[in-house]
Amino acid sequence: MTVTYSSYLKVDELLKCQHPLSEGPEHDELLFITIHQSYELWFKQLLHELDFLIRLFNQGEQNRALHTLKRVDAIYRTLIQQVDILETLTPLEFMSFRDRLSTASGFQSYQFRELEFLYGAKDAKKLENYPAGSEHHQRLQKRLESPTLWDAFLKFLAGQGHEIPGNVLNRDYTQVAEPSKAVQHVLIDIYRNDPLVSEICEALVDIDTSLQQWRYRHVKMVERTIGSKMGTGGSTGVGYLQSTLFRPVFPDLWAIRSEF
Repeated sequence: MTVTYSSYLKVDELLKCQHPLSEGPEHDELLFITIHQSYELWFKQLLHELDFLIRLFNQGEQNRALHTLKRVDAIYRTLIQQVDILETLTPLEFMSFRDRLSTASGFQSYQFRELEFLYGAKDAKKLENYPAGSEHHQRLQKRLESPTLWDAFLKFLAGQGHEIPGNVLNRDYTQVAEPSKAVQHVLIDIYRNDPLVSEICEALVDIDTSLQQWRYRHVKMVERTIGSKMGTGGSTGVGYLQSTLFRPVFPDLWAIRSEF
């Protein structure tokens, strides 16, 4: 069978995945669905890239790790740009179909929760939102128990001959990692004496920055669309989203900024 553009990309199947629920349907519901489905595709790609990055760190692959970090940051910058499109949705346009969302909420995105866990925001309580034994629950349980991207990076540094404390390397992965003065001293030495690894550090900061920018743009988009109303699915909406702002993913890399 000849492979075509449509057959390779499953275009027919893909274009059947958008099902507005409003009567008519309302013109703007398709945009809402399309944007959020594209987010999920990008989340899938991010998980794919970050899992690959962890393998590269484990193998001590400096150059390919740096290349992958730059790709991840480019994806986040694309996610930020997509907010521009969502912001064309006025409050009245969103309200024309919002009630159709019922109990659905972006907080239920298991891929986004996987990304949070992968970056180190571990919280076992978040598994309660997914039925025990379900695929989504199992995926999150695995992420909860696995090393984070930062853990993999520290192991990579240890493999490069840098003295990372054993209690940092062998911590309980189900818990949020605490900033470490010892690690910060190692990082300062790297910035002064190891140009390539310091570039990897800066690439991690780029990702952290882009992630925080995306969170901020998302918060402001929600605020301009629904104000202080309760979010869909019973979430607290803007209030919760604001509480997630300006929380660095890699706090040790930020802590050393004032030490040079």
